[in-house]
Amino acid sequence: MAKAKPIPGLTADLPYAQAAAATVRVRAAELFAHADGVLDVEDIERVHAMRVASRRLRAVLEIYAPCFPAKEHRAVLREVKRIADALGARRDPDVQIEGLERFASLMADEDRAGLEAYLDGIRAEQVAGNERLAAGLRRLEQRDLETRLAALADAAEALAPSAADEEPAASADEEQAA
Repeated sequence: MAKAKPIPGLTADLPYAQAAAATVRVRAAELFAHADGVLDVEDIERVHAMRVASRRLRAVLEIYAPCFPAKEHRAVLREVKRIADALGARRDPDVQIEGLERFASLMADEDRAGLEAYLDGIRAEQVAGNERLAAGLRRLEQRDLETRLAALADAAEALAPSAADEEPAASADEEQAA
């Protein structure tokens, strides 16, 4: 499985909005990093890695929803869900084909005809899933999802208190000493 990248600076005492911004930036970068070569049906792990990245990004967008402008958040989340669905439409046949091909390799040649006919149908689903995924990737580019995710992170960061806001108030003893 695609290993999640750590979120730099993410600690328990980081303000929620800053955590949102940092996490969205990393999870969005992971999604787009896996897009290269994802349509190659010979390397099904790319689809798997991008699908996992899309699910992580979706979870982050849902967890940190209060940190984002509602309208923009809903639209971006909808796009992330769409690409996750398209990745699933491609991934599901990939997994079926892989398992059935392993099973077929254990069968006698004369027993494979029926399984091969069934596999042809699943391969057609894989092609249709790949076409759906290609359309989804074009949509992400046309709708500039990468920039919109960065804008959500920026909006969350703008909500975060500044370092000056976080300084503890001076105690009464300190004020008298001044």
